[in-house]
Amino acid sequence: MPNWEKLVDSRERLFWTLHTAGWVGFAIIYYIGSFLHDMRSIWLLIIMLNAYAGWLLTIPLRYIYRKALTLSPLKMIAMVGICLYLTALVWALVKNLNYWEIYKKGYRPEEWYMYFTNTINSLIMVTCWTGGYFGIKNYQMLLKEKQNVLRASTMAHQAQIRMLRYQLNPHFLFNTLNAISTLILMKENKTADAMVSRLSDFLRYSLDKDPIRKVPLIQEVKVLELYLEIEKVRFEDRLSVVWDIDDKTKDALVPSLILQPLIENSIKYAISKVSEGGQICISAKSFGRDLMLNVSDNGPGAEITDGNLPPSEGGGVGLQNIQERLQALYLDNYAFAISHNYPSGVKVNIRIPYELSEKSDGSLDEN
Repeated sequence: MPNWEKLVDSRERLFWTLHTAGWVGFAIIYYIGSFLHDMRSIWLLIIMLNAYAGWLLTIPLRYIYRKALTLSPLKMIAMVGICLYLTALVWALVKNLNYWEIYKKGYRPEEWYMYFTNTINSLIMVTCWTGGYFGIKNYQMLLKEKQNVLRASTMAHQAQIRMLRYQLNPHFLFNTLNAISTLILMKENKTADAMVSRLSDFLRYSLDKDPIRKVPLIQEVKVLELYLEIEKVRFEDRLSVVWDIDDKTKDALVPSLILQPLIENSIKYAISKVSEGGQICISAKSFGRDLMLNVSDNGPGAEITDGNLPPSEGGGVGLQNIQERLQALYLDNYAFAISHNYPSGVKVNIRIPYELSEKSDGSLDEN
């Protein structure tokens, strides 16, 4: 059943349930009050007939009030007031007929207008029904408005995360294409072809993945290995990578490509600066309810001020992007720290909630 049909169906059930429950409650209270008046079974019949008449007569008000809600305030008040009074008048007539024709066994009042006595009591009851109807209707409207605001906020939040994730692609793409262009100019076509092939696989993965969804760490490791293969084509033996991934963390969920900018910074500001080559260490461990991710290098290091790198030394788009994504995904339930790696280099630590995926095989084709 489509969502709108379910919504209409649930509203219909809610109305009939509350409508019926309200008039049953009226009959019960009326009956309890009759203990001081009359206990004969005929009086119970009168109560049931009066409640049933009220149940029937107030049903049309639902559809009239729906129409009234689309009118201007003055017209709505006028329509509601007239319909409310007329309904109370008819209900008072029915109650008096029940009382005189059944309970009094054909009693006739001297004046015809006596059939409309006690209209005030009926008016109070119908007014209560009307108040309940508009009260529930306004609550539903406020709830719907709140849901729309939350939905709009969620969509904006998701759009922000997508923008941050996709911001990385042009950044990485420019660097890689520049390297490929250099290889072509140096006529190292075989190496350039290998880079283009790996680049194609990497970009297909990064563009296919929904930035809103987190991925198992083992899948992140696979794509990082693919990315590092691209970089190893450039640096060959100058780049070495050490993996220290705890088995318990392989199914832990992480934001897709959250570590790639850190590795890219290490390559750009550490590996490329060391003539004899350098090393990048990537580790993941669980600690209680947290997942600890670490990327470090043994490069020349950098000046770190208040836990941040200067923009000229790797503290630009990539690191800012990571912090903004972590904030968007985890609010304040995360940590991001940059420190010196002894004896040399830079170390970046990330702490996020330890969330497990239900199933993962490490395939890059999972969606």
